[in-house]
Amino acid sequence: MAFIRKRRLERELYSKERFSLLLLNLEEYYFEQHTANHIINKGCRDERKFRGSLKICSKSIIFEPDDNIQPIIKIPLRDCINIKAPEDNEANNRFTRDTAGGISVVCNQAFLIKERNIIAPYKTVRGRTEHFFQLDVAGKLGDVVQTLHQLYRASCLDKMGDQAAMITAILQSRLARTSFDKNRFQSISETLHMECKAEMVTPLVTNPGHVCVTDANLYFQPLNGYPKPVVQITLQNVRRIYKRRHGLMPLGLEVFCTENDLCSDIYLKFYNYQDRDELYFLIATYIENHITEHTAESYMLQWQRGHISNYQYLLHLNNLADRSCNDLSQYPVFPWIIADYSSSVLDLTKPETFRDLSKPVGALNKERLDRLLTRYQEMPEPKFMYGSHYSSPGYVLFYLVRVAPEYMLCLQNGKFDHADRMFNSLAETWKNCLDGATDFKELIPEFYENDSSFLVNSLKLDLGKRQGGKMVEDVELPPWASGPDDFLQKSREALESQYVSEHLHEWIDIIFGYKQKGSEAVAAHNVFHPLTYEGGVDLNSIMDPNEKVALLTQILEFGQTPKQLFTIPHPRRIIPKLKSLSRTSSHNVSITESPVSPNEESFEDLTEESITLAWNNIAKLKLDEQYKIHKQAITGIAVTCNGSSVFTTSQDSTLKMFSKESKTIQRSVSFSNMALSSCLILPGDTTVISSSWDNHIYFYSVAFGRQQDILMGHDDAVSKICWHDGRLYSASWDSTVKVLQVGRKYHLIRKSVW
Repeated sequence: MAFIRKRRLERELYSKERFSLLLLNLEEYYFEQHTANHIINKGCRDERKFRGSLKICSKSIIFEPDDNIQPIIKIPLRDCINIKAPEDNEANNRFTRDTAGGISVVCNQAFLIKERNIIAPYKTVRGRTEHFFQLDVAGKLGDVVQTLHQLYRASCLDKMGDQAAMITAILQSRLARTSFDKNRFQSISETLHMECKAEMVTPLVTNPGHVCVTDANLYFQPLNGYPKPVVQITLQNVRRIYKRRHGLMPLGLEVFCTENDLCSDIYLKFYNYQDRDELYFLIATYIENHITEHTAESYMLQWQRGHISNYQYLLHLNNLADRSCNDLSQYPVFPWIIADYSSSVLDLTKPETFRDLSKPVGALNKERLDRLLTRYQEMPEPKFMYGSHYSSPGYVLFYLVRVAPEYMLCLQNGKFDHADRMFNSLAETWKNCLDGATDFKELIPEFYENDSSFLVNSLKLDLGKRQGGKMVEDVELPPWASGPDDFLQKSREALESQYVSEHLHEWIDIIFGYKQKGSEAVAAHNVFHPLTYEGGVDLNSIMDPNEKVALLTQILEFGQTPKQLFTIPHPRRIIPKLKSLSRTSSHNVSITESPVSPNEESFEDLTEESITLAWNNIAKLKLDEQYKIHKQAITGIAVTCNGSSVFTTSQDSTLKMFSKESKTIQRSVSFSNMALSSCLILPGDTTVISSSWDNHIYFYSVAFGRQQDILMGHDDAVSKICWHDGRLYSASWDSTVKVLQVGRKYHLIRKSVW
């Protein structure tokens, strides 16, 4: 479970700190901190002093005591009555000299958080109260008070848009007065390529600072130095990089140092798309001069042929559709698969065990759908069928509250949801998704992974008491599950079952495909609010800041529809006909392995005798060596006569030469920015010929290590080439085959249309 694993790692790294950005409000920034004393009942006999850290944020003042027993105090600036420092003459008074460097904050409301270091709903303290904070460095008093006065004025503005505009101006002014600290470079020999302003995105909150990229590293330096002074990523470790849509704007960039992990190493949001695109280009150039992201079509082919599992395919599609575990309004979405939560045994051979994957959740109950369609017909434009989405921050945290309680408290202003609305039972939740008037939610990847902690209240959280007096504890599982781990195991088996493999393309059509928008969406009863779709609103065209803030808030709370990946019906998966040949039972299928052996594809059209003979021979084959050479699918392979070198072409547009002796890549050549489709080695092992989707055929000299010649092959992509008896044969998507005599010049001998 990538999200939980990452949050758990953060807790281990910063276990001594109780403060986190999740204590801030949504769209709030943390600016600076100062070591200080919090003095209670100043000047009275029962005066008490607590040492800690004073945090200045864009909408609040937060004091974190060093003593974990004491609660963190959060004072919203909008609830402040007065913020001041002692006057000069008062500071010179011998009776007040001991409070030099002090700030008096009078408020009518404050929140107490994590008292005794227990995660729980915030306690509200109402009534006029004075808090006195004494800074360790008295010389900073004037600047701190001035900043607080600025932020206080912003919080007092009536309209949210005006507040946001003033806070943004303060933030940009701070960023403009600072720059990346070059002393943070890992090496003095690093060359700076780019520096700009950006925000690091984490679930529900962002952190402003400076981005810097050199010839070796990507850096992010938070303006506030939290949670650490610099985040550093070695470019050599970067494996994937994606442009993202964040807050309906093309301003995001996500960097991964792993091939398959759901969570990235850093997610950045820029203030303009030019900076985002420039940084993308610099990192992509470093990786291989031509980085090409995997396409939905390439993953589709792998899935169709059984080379990747249903789980893996859904993860890849979510990734390509801008879904990220760092953005809860665009969290990866997975389908409900199982519809039986009452039987004692889960029978995966019965179709009625499964949910109808051809329909969205909102259309699974006909009676409810009829009511929704009646309302839809009577609704003025813009029309939508569902008043809530199938994926939103609230739904994600509904499932994850037991392992991510602080996120729920952040989203809901310091409160947990009502106990009866919590994720209490699988059966109850499924029933509500079928019958509820506004509940159409799907699932999240965690239901098909191997960490069951989100189903167990291991943190012993007080999540409230349900009607009837029962406390909210662990999630109630269906009778067919012996425990949380068994539930996840059976859910994974269901996801990889034959029924789902045969019908998953129908759900993909609804969520990522051609039934997502337009008339097909209407026919499929799959229409959501227009604001949730990519391109549904142009924020740059909205001049009113209040309207813009309202739209962003609505989207954050409502959720967003994934980017559309397919505009035509998604093909079915190729299911091998001879299931008895599988050496792996469905109970042993791993989410990291292919559920179908690639070898099974070749058995489809064979006789029973031939199948048996072929399997017996194939079973004797043993893996000798295996190497990962390209980033995308390999399209061609050729081996030198002595077997010392292997040449491969790939959809990533490169020709690579791999040495079997040293087990290293010795050459990597890119002829164009389009995929290469095949390759061959001419007799003598001195020349390699490659064909490309750009209609050309390329000749590469192994001896001189450079492109030797180029030939315009066809009117469309060249799909295959071969060599025989001194002649080059080429085939193309334009339905032709060409035969060329290779001498000093390339002479076309014959052209055939097939």
